[in-house]
Amino acid sequence: MLALDTFRLNGALIALGDALVAPLGLTSARWQVMGAIAEAQGALPVAGLARNMGLVRQSVQRIADELAALELVRFAENPHHRRAKLVQLTDKGAALLADANARWLTVADALVAEIGADEIERAAAFLRLVRERVEARNKSNEGDQ
Repeated sequence: MLALDTFRLNGALIALGDALVAPLGLTSARWQVMGAIAEAQGALPVAGLARNMGLVRQSVQRIADELAALELVRFAENPHHRRAKLVQLTDKGAALLADANARWLTVADALVAEIGADEIERAAAFLRLVRERVEARNKSNEGDQ
């Protein structure tokens, strides 16, 4: 039941995100990748972003390439790896991400008002705990193969 409800929540968040950022020319997937780039402060290549996001490198690469074509991100030299370029937001990308995040804050504030900050924090802590346990099982299963 928890997994199914989590999948449903994910779907609902993606649908809401798509509706929020569509007027900006974004999708939830693009917004998510841009957020991961901002969080990494432009210091990670696509593979590192994908790892942090729990996604496969190929899907993040496809989105990063789309964002680069729109001049929202750029690929910079990586002092640690000749071929794995660092992904960085352009000024245009940073401004668009700020607009997208501002749209989300309106929704987040409404959710906090409806549900309560304490309840949301408890739910977030629980989801972090479940994610950590699932990730630990995944690592354990990788060693078994």
